[in-house]
Amino acid sequence: MARRADPSPALALVLLAVSLAGIPAQGAALEAPDYYVQEVWSREPYDERPGPELEPFSPALPEGTEEKDREPLPQEPGPPKRATKPKKAPKREKLAPPPGKNSNRKGRRSKSPEKAASDDHHVARAQEDVKESCPPLGLETLKITDFQLHASTTKRYGLGAHRGRLNIQAGINENDFYDGAWCAGRNDLHQWIEVDARRLTRFTGVITQGRNSLWLSDWVTSYKVMVSNDSHTWVTLKNGSGDMIFEGNSEKEIPVFNELPVPMVARYIRINPQSWFDNGNICMRLEILGCPLPDPNNYYHRRNEMTTTDDLDFKHHNYKEMRQLMKTVNEMCPNITRIYNIGKSHQGLKLYAVEISDHPGEHEVGEPEFHYIAGAHGNEVLGRELLLLLLQFLCQEYLAQNTRIVRLVEETRIHILPSLNPDGYEKAYEGGSELGGWSLGRWTHDGIDINNNFPDLNTLLWEAEDRQNVPRKVPNHYIAIPEWFLSENATVAMETRAVTAWMEKIPFVLGGNLQGGELVVAYPYDMVRSQWKTQEHSPTPDDHVFRWLAYSYASTHRLMTDARRRVCHTEDFQKEEGTVNGASWHTVAGSLNDFSYLHTNCFELSIYVGCDKYPHESQLPEEWENNRESLIVFMEQVHRGIKGLVRDLHGKGIPNAIISVEGVNHDIRTASNGDYWRLLNPGEYVVTAKAEGFTASTKNCMVGYDMGATRCDFTLSKTNLARIREIMEKFGKQPVSLPTRRLKLRGRKRRQRG
Repeated sequence: MARRADPSPALALVLLAVSLAGIPAQGAALEAPDYYVQEVWSREPYDERPGPELEPFSPALPEGTEEKDREPLPQEPGPPKRATKPKKAPKREKLAPPPGKNSNRKGRRSKSPEKAASDDHHVARAQEDVKESCPPLGLETLKITDFQLHASTTKRYGLGAHRGRLNIQAGINENDFYDGAWCAGRNDLHQWIEVDARRLTRFTGVITQGRNSLWLSDWVTSYKVMVSNDSHTWVTLKNGSGDMIFEGNSEKEIPVFNELPVPMVARYIRINPQSWFDNGNICMRLEILGCPLPDPNNYYHRRNEMTTTDDLDFKHHNYKEMRQLMKTVNEMCPNITRIYNIGKSHQGLKLYAVEISDHPGEHEVGEPEFHYIAGAHGNEVLGRELLLLLLQFLCQEYLAQNTRIVRLVEETRIHILPSLNPDGYEKAYEGGSELGGWSLGRWTHDGIDINNNFPDLNTLLWEAEDRQNVPRKVPNHYIAIPEWFLSENATVAMETRAVTAWMEKIPFVLGGNLQGGELVVAYPYDMVRSQWKTQEHSPTPDDHVFRWLAYSYASTHRLMTDARRRVCHTEDFQKEEGTVNGASWHTVAGSLNDFSYLHTNCFELSIYVGCDKYPHESQLPEEWENNRESLIVFMEQVHRGIKGLVRDLHGKGIPNAIISVEGVNHDIRTASNGDYWRLLNPGEYVVTAKAEGFTASTKNCMVGYDMGATRCDFTLSKTNLARIREIMEKFGKQPVSLPTRRLKLRGRKRRQRG
């Protein structure tokens, strides 16, 4: 249906002038030099340029509708009484995810006023439906830079406006250089935090949190919202004749969403706290929802615009949608894919995996096995979606005969497990990408953190080494799982048991578990060796290999090794170029990485793929571009090092043969067919293959710089004792045990003497 033409620009400017005339000058009281405690950021030169004039207008009417026929918008209730120290916070209503999220899930209701604002509001309103919302501007994802955040005052640098980002985490120590919010220098009604969108934007909502702190309780309980085009003249959202007051937080972690009753078009938006927690301070973390308006002349927007040419399903998938997507990929590429499950979650959801191989369903001798896992923490959903995108991409590129992908699929058996904790994901999915918070859905349904729920094999190894009884009692690999861990009463998640059995069944060589909330690749050990320490560099015997594997992902990621990028929260990983030893970051006992290394052949790393654990759908194409090359390059590293077969003189493969590399105190074992893969960096190595009943064999094996593992086969001959036993067993006789025979002779002699 055709719409009526917009009001003329001249009329719009007149309305704006009238509206601004009634607004008190708010800047004068704040500009006094003695008022500011600390001004953190100075504006960039182009911030001083005035933007386009703000044009107020009413929503367009259908053609033929007279102005008198317009249905009047109901008035908002009057604003509550402003108070510096509020009374007890009212009971929180359930929140609804901001529009733009998946519409098919349950949500929380907004705490914003339920009725639309009056047409008498003298503010700029967008032409679209007043209830239409927009995605986040990107405070949490760092798309909004530190230079776009400003504040009236700050307590200190670590609590500056640049820290006022949704879900940002503080350091462990009080008064940390990186703290967990923006905090005003004074507690009064003149404080504000401001976001410069750097272009005209249709603002539709605000999400707030309190300060992330182990020691303090600081949050804002109500606030005003103001917009501006030049950061000097501000328009406050009105509630009839008065300023509109939005309800804020009642504790410091759960995000609260307020939808603006009328979308506002402006360049700048300000949050002006009106009340705060009784015993706390003005501290906020926030996200702004807004749609940038088209502006082809805006260099900043063009420079930061991210597009992708891949035709993939860029959305968040719940459990049923994930299963359907897997089925669709399987139907597109039936010759190279297979869907199977490794077990069930606590609530009975199957843990689905997809195998990609030119011979799905079987282990091919000489072909290494690789896996990706995501979703151990159910609310870290970016990894889950990246793996679902990777499934689609590999299928499409294989069908298109992309040489690189065809080679990878034909030479590697790839397993992808997108959601290890589907129960937790469903909780996070209901909350939505912005309202889930930092921890909703992190744990399994029975409250277990899968990431550190595996058996602690590090302590067993290190205690044995300290007693100097290795390898006689405790080997340096394939360390047995303790009996207590296997018991039914152990606090072990069903999901953990499923992954453990999966990794024992399949001879994985390399794996990556995708996590979120940071941008770094962590390699083992994840547990510190020294007692009473929380951080300590604890390298494995294969430290150089792990460093290379981590760097192969980080260096091909679009942002991980960018020295100019802002740290996500408190840690700067640029000193090791986007990688970190897990124990030197924070110690974790019973991690998947350490378990894989000490109990299986698999070299496992944790890949933290983004600062935002649950990015908005609109961010998925950019995140895919950030990680696509890294995901492929990391898979290709499974073909680095040496590989081969360990056989007997008859050409039969020897299972569980031990492969040792001189100078590296960590062995691996052959698979059931006698094939093995040993990840190594380029160089010359002395390699020994040995098996029970066989004579050991040693070779020099060279690893080059070109991609592709060096073939290094071994043929073992049986020992004399093993051959004797084989002959005796063949004829139904048991070999003579000399110690037993001696005891019998001694007993016979004693009886004869007696």
